[in-house]
Amino acid sequence: MAISADDIKGWHAHVYYDDATRPAAALLRAAIEDRFAVAMGRWRDEPVGPHPRAMYQVAFDAELFAEFVPWLLANRAGLPVLVHARSGQGDLVDHTEGALWLGHSLPLKLEFFATGATSA
Repeated sequence: MAISADDIKGWHAHVYYDDATRPAAALLRAAIEDRFAVAMGRWRDEPVGPHPRAMYQVAFDAELFAEFVPWLLANRAGLPVLVHARSGQGDLVDHTEGALWLGHSLPLKLEFFATGATSA
């Protein structure tokens, strides 16, 4: 199932961190909150849903993509970031066909979606 640009209602960015990189993730989070009108998710210090590491989510409108994603790429301090569409076609599609990685990619636990659960 292909996602068309018209399907995209917004985006999520998942910023991944571990104990050693949590301070960098905190600095990045503060910079995002100071600069952009986004909805910040809570800190998830343990893997949740399909996400293999600790992370927090940033939800943002489609109109902000062209400004936010290049800024995030340049300021992510080496942290891996998954950016995926919110297309309405389901979490599996959004986290695979509608996804891009900033930095190195991490293997998502895609079997999570087979249960019919929704993503965090």
